Amino acid sequence: MLRYTLMRLGIFVGCLGVVWGLVYSGIAPRGLGDSNYMWVVLLALVISAPISFVVLRGERDRASAQVVARVDRAKANLERNRNQEDAVVAQAESADSARGQAS
Repeated sequence: MLRYTLMRLGIFVGCLGVVWGLVYSGIAPRGLGDSNYMWVVLLALVISAPISFVVLRGERDRASAQVVARVDRAKANLERNRNQEDAVVAQAESADSARGQAS
């Protein structure tokens, strides 16, 4: 998961550098007034998103599989804890009913 995030950040930084160069060389338009930095960052985000979607498909699938495995482990742990709790409650109930029958 961290690898995917770092790769995506790297693509964004690369796009940011390219867009910055294009804007300051005059090839891409500048933002209005003081909004130039915001324009460069937003344009880099818009360009890097589809690139990341296509280029990092395999890495995204691996990260997704890791997340699914973690969720499955958490569900299994929750179910195991729930079963242990049910067993304790059932044991307590059977002990109470045995005491009630003995009286």
